[in-house]
Amino acid sequence: MGATDDGKRRLDYALCRYGTSKLLFRGPLRGTSAPYVVFVGGTQTFGRYVETPFPTLVELSSGVPCINFGLQNAGLDVFLHDTEAMKIAAGAHVTVVQVLGAHNMSNRYYSVHPRRNDRFIAPSKLLCSIYPEVDFAEFHFTRHLLEALKQVSPTRFAMVVRELQQAWIARMTLLLGRMSGPCVLLHLGPEKPTRDMGAQARAGPLFVTKAMVSQVSRLAAGVVYVTPSHAAMSKGTEGMVFPAIEKERALQLPGVRAHQEIAKVVAQAIEHLK
Repeated sequence: MGATDDGKRRLDYALCRYGTSKLLFRGPLRGTSAPYVVFVGGTQTFGRYVETPFPTLVELSSGVPCINFGLQNAGLDVFLHDTEAMKIAAGAHVTVVQVLGAHNMSNRYYSVHPRRNDRFIAPSKLLCSIYPEVDFAEFHFTRHLLEALKQVSPTRFAMVVRELQQAWIARMTLLLGRMSGPCVLLHLGPEKPTRDMGAQARAGPLFVTKAMVSQVSRLAAGVVYVTPSHAAMSKGTEGMVFPAIEKERALQLPGVRAHQEIAKVVAQAIEHLK
C-alpha cells in the first residue's frame, strides 16, 4: 500500500558511508572483499519511496553483493569528485551506470553544489553576458534556472543546451574510463532518448540524446533501455511508502513493479558478463 492518510510512516533507507567518502548512500553497508556489483545513479537507483529497489533485487536474484551508489538528484559530478566511491566502483566485478541528465553538472555557464548537484550555485561571466537581463539570484535549482532561460530566449538557451551536452559526454567518458571492469549503461525512462529537446523532461535523462548515449557506449559492455510496462504504470504508487504530501513526487518515480522489471533486465545483462 502507499502512504497512510496521516503520512506518518517513513522508510528506513539505512544510510551509510563507505570508507573515507563524504557521501551517504543507501544501505545496508556491503563489503568489498568478495566480487561485487556497483550501481551508480540518481533518485531512481537510490529507490526513493521503494522498500526494495532494483539494486537489492538484483542482489537477491544473483547472489552477488550489490552496492547502491544511487544518490537523490545526482549528476555525474558528485561521483567524479568522490575518490572513495570511484575507487570502489572501479574495483567492481561489474558497474551499472544509470544514464543521468546533463543539467546537474558544473559547466562553462554555471556551477552546481559539489554534492547536491541539483543545487545551482552561481552563473559564470559568460552566462551573465549572454543573459544580461536575468537576475540569477532568484534561482536555487538547476531545473528552475534552465526553464527560465528557455522562456527568456529559446535561441540563446540552445547554446546552453549544447554546452551541457558536450560536458555530459566529457564527464561520462571520464567516469567510464576509470572503471577497470565491464560497465553497463542503464537508461531509465518512458522511451528511448530522442533529438526532441522539448520532450526531454518527460522522456527521461534531461538533454541526453540517443547519439550521446551511442557515443559513450563505446566504453561500455552494453546499454540497457528499460521502459516501464503499462502494467507497472497502472500500479501507480501501490506498495510505495511516502508522506501523503509527497504523492505527486512519488507518482513521477518508478514504483514497486517498475523496480522489479528493471531488476530483471539488469540481472540478465550482468549474467552475460560473468
